[in-house]
Amino acid sequence: MVSGAAVELHAGSLRLVLLPALGGSIARLDRGSVALLRGSDAPAHPLESACFPLVPFCNRIRDGSFRFRDREVRLSRNMAGEKSPIHGQGWLSPWSVEESDNRTAELRFIHEPGEWPWRYEARQRFALDENGLSAELACRNLADEPMPCGLGFHPYFRCGEGTSLETSVTHVWTVDADVLPVARIPATERYDLSHGPACGRGLDNGFDGWSGGARIAMPLESLALRLSSPDASRFQLYSPADLPLFVAEPVTHANDALAAPEGEWSGLGIRILEPGEAMTLRMRIDVAALND
Repeated sequence: MVSGAAVELHAGSLRLVLLPALGGSIARLDRGSVALLRGSDAPAHPLESACFPLVPFCNRIRDGSFRFRDREVRLSRNMAGEKSPIHGQGWLSPWSVEESDNRTAELRFIHEPGEWPWRYEARQRFALDENGLSAELACRNLADEPMPCGLGFHPYFRCGEGTSLETSVTHVWTVDADVLPVARIPATERYDLSHGPACGRGLDNGFDGWSGGARIAMPLESLALRLSSPDASRFQLYSPADLPLFVAEPVTHANDALAAPEGEWSGLGIRILEPGEAMTLRMRIDVAALND
């Protein structure tokens, strides 16, 4: 059932607020009075939320056009200021609440064929415990033919004095003025994410060879967050030079992968789902004292 009402989960001092009608997004993840993610009590758009799902593709498709088998697919722009469509359909569509209790919730979205010509089902499952949040995003191909697919989560984190990010990546994709990939190079110098500030880095890049885990230190709150995903080997970081936030996305494929020739898709992380087949992306955010 699609509803405009928020869904709240509680576990110990943690509180999660979901907005199914607003793209199946997370409005808030708080520990007591501390916002662990960039939060809003009443976001008007998923871009104002704390996190939203990326399905059935992540980030951009150059000019909204790609070929798969004998079909050419053309997608319209779906975000103001972007020259290419971005993040799929799920984040801009209402989701239904399939079930929920104090600590868990499951949301569902059905895409009917349109510009994206395949019918699919997406589900999000959230489970809150005293130590953090477990989230799962799944997509099942409901069409009678194969469908390309990729998944991601788009969590926004707050910037405070001394907020830092530590993670391991091997390569980075440089980007052009339209944030589309240009070249894959070793992740060194300004692209080294092994230590340093999380905020103000002037980056909007995809990284390959991700370890699947990242530590975010929040000194002002004496807290540390551990972001992890066993299903994502790629990591997208948006750390603008002039905004008090950053986005750290576990994703299953590279930016603009669908615009590459189909023969390159596997190496870029695109999955081909046969009729009835599904894929899943898991994400965990653990919360601990800074020095634990």
